[in-house]
This record gives sequence, C-alpha cells and structure tokens, in this order.
Amino acid sequence: MANKILVFIEQRDGQIKKSSLEAAKVASDFATKLSGSAEALTIGNEISNLNSLGGYGIGKVTHLKNSDLANYSPSAYTELITKFVNDNGFDILFFGNTSLGKDLAPRLSAKIDAGLAMDCTALNFENGEIIATRPVYAGKAMADLKITSIKKIFSLRPNVFNPGTASGNKAEINLVNVEAPNLNVKVTDIKKAEGKLDVAEADIIVSGGRGLKGPEHFHLVEELASVLGAATGASRAAVDAGWRPHGEQVGQTGKTVSPTLYIALGISGAIQHLAGMRSSKYIVAINKDKDAPIFQVADYGIVGDLFEVVPVLTEEIKKIKS
Repeated sequence: MANKILVFIEQRDGQIKKSSLEAAKVASDFATKLSGSAEALTIGNEISNLNSLGGYGIGKVTHLKNSDLANYSPSAYTELITKFVNDNGFDILFFGNTSLGKDLAPRLSAKIDAGLAMDCTALNFENGEIIATRPVYAGKAMADLKITSIKKIFSLRPNVFNPGTASGNKAEINLVNVEAPNLNVKVTDIKKAEGKLDVAEADIIVSGGRGLKGPEHFHLVEELASVLGAATGASRAAVDAGWRPHGEQVGQTGKTVSPTLYIALGISGAIQHLAGMRSSKYIVAINKDKDAPIFQVADYGIVGDLFEVVPVLTEEIKKIKS
C-alpha cells in the first residue's frame, strides 16, 4: 500500500472547518501506521491558521490561492486537486463528508480513477489495508469495505472522529498563487442565518417535528437550543410543510448528523429521519405516542405532551446553568 496521504482542508470565510481537523488527525494517524507522511491541500484566498494543522500531525500544507476561489467552484476545485494529486503521487485522500465533500469527492473519484468510500463512521487498519465502516440501508445496517483500486478516497462523517487536543507543532506552508481554471460555476456569495449553528457540525442539536403542530410553536425548539448552545434542526415533515428552512432538515434527504446530544421534540422517528441522526452519541426523545419509533433508538425518552414538558425542561436547565 502507498504511503502518501493527502487530506483536503475545507474553509469557510477563511476559517478552517472543524470537520477538516478531524480528517487531518485521521490522515496523520494512518500515515503513522503506514510509515508514511500526511500532507494537506486547501484552496481559497486568505485562510487563517493553516500552520496550526501541524498540531494534528500534518507536516506540510499547500495553499492554492486565488481570490476567485474564495468560495467553492466544483469545476475549478476538481481540476486543481486532480492536477495536484497526479503531479505529487498521492494515492490516499481524506475529505470531510460535508456538503462540499459530498459533491467534491465523487467528482475527484471519477477524475483520478479512485475507489470511494463515503460517509465513513469508522476506519480500521488490518493487514496493511484501511477497512472503512459506513451505514447502508438507510442506516439500518453497517458495512465494512476495502477499496481495491490503487487510488483511494475516504469521506468522514463529521463529529464522529475526535481530533483530540492539538499539539504545539506547526506545519510548513507552501503558498502557490494559481490562476482559476474552468470556472463554469462560481459561488459569489454565501449567506447563512446570523448566529445559528450548522446542524451538520453542531455538538448538540434540538430538532422539532410534526408534533409541534405549526411553525408558531418552533420557539420551543429555539429556546431550548439557545439555553443549551445547540443548533436547531427539523424533520422532513416540518420542512416540507414550510415550517423550517431546508438547511435545518435532518435525515436521509437532509443532513446526516452525529452530535454528542440529539433532542427530538415531537418527531415520530420515520426511517429517513433515523438514518440521519441515529449515530448521535446520546438521543433524547419527547413524544406523546409511547409507540413512536424514535423511542427504539433513544437513550432517554419522555412520553408526554411536549407543550408541557419542554418549557419545564428549558427552565430547569436555565436554573442549573445559572
């Protein structure tokens, strides 16, 4: 097996995303097992703290810089990474399984003829090979797989792989000013809700479903989330009804999440929703239907009227935190 490993570092507004730190640590760990080295590649304009990646085991970071590439361009990013990988002989690549990673990794897989394991929740090292574990059948089963192609790409589910505490090591930075190639698609601006956490990367998520009976009651979700410092999520039913934006949807057709704590309010637990959150470390469900499927995966469950339970829960947490 080759021992040149590359991790793609995703940035937003010049800041490294947490999922990339997780991928960097995994890349470094496997480089050690393979008696090799791990390098990183990032694309963008001004990016902060790239040398801090050395604290996660990355020896060298190449920054392909261009102001037109500050935001993601599928065609340009794919072309630049393909050339970099081929010119430098990397055979193992790691990505975060973010929205960008889900789009970019398959494109790159086709370009460099690499086997691809998406949404990995565990990676093991057996007989000199990386064995990836990923969910199948809407998360009802887990499959172990080995990529047999020479080049291999793994995308890692955010919040599953702990990056640990960074050491004080600093990475070498190789800054390369590049021309922006093949800008068939160019993102000119990204707008996000002010002060709101992205459910895909949040450590705590409070989600609401059809049981809230209408958008006017989602303040219960937001208030509990605010007290906990959590992101707000929603079931597909709530999003389809127009109660919440699609960016908050958790599930097979929304975002897959793996927080430390997931609180489901008025969510019955349809298969597609469970597929998107069942890997959460702790799951708390509040639902008046004692037979709701959500209770089958919940670590803690409250059978009761959420309109009575949630305000009391929120106030008690406020008291504890004060």
